[in-house]
Amino acid sequence: MAKRFPPPPLQGLKRQLDRARGGEATPSGFVRQTFCLTREEARAKAREWFDAYPKAAYWTEVESWRQLEGDRIEFTMRRLSSAD
Repeated sequence: MAKRFPPPPLQGLKRQLDRARGGEATPSGFVRQTFCLTREEARAKAREWFDAYPKAAYWTEVESWRQLEGDRIEFTMRRLSSAD
């Protein structure tokens, strides 16, 4: 008979997700924030990030994105926490 093990603790994953959603810097030094907006609002939000945090200084980028129903876009913006 196989021995059953308890599920692994998920507190570390939960903390990492909370940091990422809250806009705190991760150990890698990047700040990530996820948005779910209409197509036009998503473009405006991405432009806002690129204007506030220039790519050359903060390595700002759209890390990932996907199209949802109803012409909504879910996307994650990433930038360095500070420019040196």
